[in-house]
Amino acid sequence: MQILADVGGIPGKDCRGFCKYCYFKKVSEIKALGCKYCSPKTIGCEKCSIGIQDALSEFKPAFLVINEVQSTLMFNPVRDNNLKVNISGGGDVSCYPQIQELAATINQFQIPMHLGYTSGKGIDSVEWASDLIKYGVNEVTFTLFAANSKLRREWMGDSNPEVSLETAKLFCENTELHAAMVIIPGVNDGYELRNTCEKLEEWGAHAGILMRFANSTEGGLVLGNGPIVKGIDSQSVESFEQLVKDINSEFPKLRITGTPVCDPETGAPFAISKDRNEIYLQFIAKVTGYATIISSKIAGPKIAKIFEKIGAEDHVNVISTEKDIACLITKDDLENIDLREVKDTVLIPGRSYIHQLDAERIFSNDGNERLVARGPDTLSVDGELSGNLTEENVIERELEEFNDLVDAINFYGMEAPQ
Repeated sequence: MQILADVGGIPGKDCRGFCKYCYFKKVSEIKALGCKYCSPKTIGCEKCSIGIQDALSEFKPAFLVINEVQSTLMFNPVRDNNLKVNISGGGDVSCYPQIQELAATINQFQIPMHLGYTSGKGIDSVEWASDLIKYGVNEVTFTLFAANSKLRREWMGDSNPEVSLETAKLFCENTELHAAMVIIPGVNDGYELRNTCEKLEEWGAHAGILMRFANSTEGGLVLGNGPIVKGIDSQSVESFEQLVKDINSEFPKLRITGTPVCDPETGAPFAISKDRNEIYLQFIAKVTGYATIISSKIAGPKIAKIFEKIGAEDHVNVISTEKDIACLITKDDLENIDLREVKDTVLIPGRSYIHQLDAERIFSNDGNERLVARGPDTLSVDGELSGNLTEENVIERELEEFNDLVDAINFYGMEAPQ
């Protein structure tokens, strides 16, 4: 269990400038997309406008963050050996001016800390990391990008890349470091990626997370800010998945995962769709309702495969949109769906950026007023989360979430089959 210590911060402002590949780069205005948190009659809320940009607040005073942590501990008094405080925010925690004070105070609670996503761009001396280790930081998620200081300087805008890399090495030697690398085709893949992984193994890093670079609307740019980098095509999902598998086999001392695909060790996402795990499908409840599920280009075929394996393909059909990731589906992705393929009950992804009013309008454009409901927030885990899980953990979570999906189908979709 991890308790969030949200230090706030705004991308591009509280991180010493945007990296060239940053998702939030080129966002010029706040665009309300619509989501499940909006009021029933109003499209747009804090969650689906300023929230999706990670720009809810500037850096918070340390005393305020500490008070929030104390309040969380008060309402969750049960502690075990896995409890940690995750120091993170919209900005870069290495740029948080009161990070030492915050860590020293949390250390008094005798709870270890996870330093959430940091690029290291705010680190001016290696002693900065030594102090945090002394205060109880024992896990770090570090956006390394590359072990090549020139690439860090050029692509991340890191003014002290040698110090950042030396700090990453120190964290590797003294904490559980997860090195995140956004893979830019032709820049830090190929030789550079393998050189980086060699360094990580040499330093003693725990894991490497390969992150596919999104440079198009289909890849997940929903803020009207694409392409982020002109002249670079997003790597295909199939090619990226193979890269993750190759790096995992070449560097056995590192726990390599990828996002949005894949985790070679656990089979995530959608481990239960794999033939070797077919035995676990007996634990999915019987499908009695009828519904159409809207999903993404990556998840859709795997969800359809699971329903086919449990013999429910006559009850449920899955429509895959052009969006790679289901939680980033917007109303625009629904406009091109052939309504002749849609049953009277429709389930959209729980975390999708679609307002109920928009969904109901779009799915009734043919004169058939369909029932639109939301499915579970997630149906699996990606590489950012599965790196600390076993295959059994992933399968258990997927079965639980898939049963939630079946419950929704059975509850909302009791009409006769089409």
